[in-house]
Amino acid sequence: MSFKHLDISRGVNWVPALFIVIYQSILLLSLPFYLYYHPPGIGVVLAMTVLLYLSGLAITAGYHRYFSHKAYKTYRPIEIILLFFGSMAVQGSALRWSFDHRIHHAHVDTPNDPYSIEKGFWYAHFLWLFEKPKEIEPKVVGDLLQNPLVMFQHKFQIPLMIVTNAIAFFAVGWLFEDYLGAFVISLWLRMFCLHHFTWFINSLAHTWGDKPFSQEQSAVNNYVISLLTFGEGYHNYHHTFANDYRNGIRWYHFDPTKWLIYGLSLVGLTYNLRRIDKASIQKRMVNERKSLLLEQLKKCWYVKREDLEKAVLETSEKVLSKLGEVQNLKNLYKKAKKEKESREYLISLKRELKSLKKGLQADWKNWKKLAKTIMRMQALPA
Repeated sequence: MSFKHLDISRGVNWVPALFIVIYQSILLLSLPFYLYYHPPGIGVVLAMTVLLYLSGLAITAGYHRYFSHKAYKTYRPIEIILLFFGSMAVQGSALRWSFDHRIHHAHVDTPNDPYSIEKGFWYAHFLWLFEKPKEIEPKVVGDLLQNPLVMFQHKFQIPLMIVTNAIAFFAVGWLFEDYLGAFVISLWLRMFCLHHFTWFINSLAHTWGDKPFSQEQSAVNNYVISLLTFGEGYHNYHHTFANDYRNGIRWYHFDPTKWLIYGLSLVGLTYNLRRIDKASIQKRMVNERKSLLLEQLKKCWYVKREDLEKAVLETSEKVLSKLGEVQNLKNLYKKAKKEKESREYLISLKRELKSLKKGLQADWKNWKKLAKTIMRMQALPA
């Protein structure tokens, strides 16, 4: 573990630094003895899992996608619940968390990034928390400064962290008649897991995975990481389209945060869910993949590079053109429907749209096949 990028010129952030070091050291040293002499019951373990998800989703759905990115809207009672379990997560206030995160997005991979992966894995993971934080700039979180619930939590963040975790501890201890298990497992082990799961987003999700949406910055997509981070593992997509309420855009992507937000919208508790349209996503993917393929071809001198470069440019342009045509026709259909055009005209537009989509599907298939072929080519030494 390297400390060379740790900047303590402004001072050490002693409270979180000592807390992180002390509680994790004690837990790691004592946990094996506890598990051997006093193994927890299934109820305590299940309670820990439930609390882990409740506090974890409060960070991802609350601190991250709601307070930091405004990816959807909700009501005061939901805000209270998110802030309650966010306090239980022991990750500071929503105001401080959102300020740091917005700065991270604005300056990712630069010296101004508060947890830049360029300063090393462990720095991005948690060492950055040891530095004295910068003062919160009102212009960055002006909207949150106007939220009385956010400001109340920020003002009383330490008492709220203690109270929310005390409630969880006594509730689990009383329910399962195991206060030691409630303390070690449902409180300390749950906090340890949640801290590292959240920190993985800053470290692993900027290190290990692929970049289908943006090659320019370090954020990556990784399904495995999403399993540990409540769906936050599709980080390359998130850094490309930060205001989308989803991280995993496919139905099969593991993203319980997305499912929670969408599920609440079905019963009217969330609304104005922001999502990037499919055409914009595909355009970005094509442009990113085109650049990657052309770079790959430069390394493969043993093939007819000119022919393949031409194929990449022509095929990508064909897909982008077809995407534009489909989008324009969709807009025309919506306008015609709104203006109550004739049924025959609407039917003809739908037929034309269906034909265009079929052509786009064929072009997209050819594009993926070409990309797969080129990416399988091995670069040989000159």
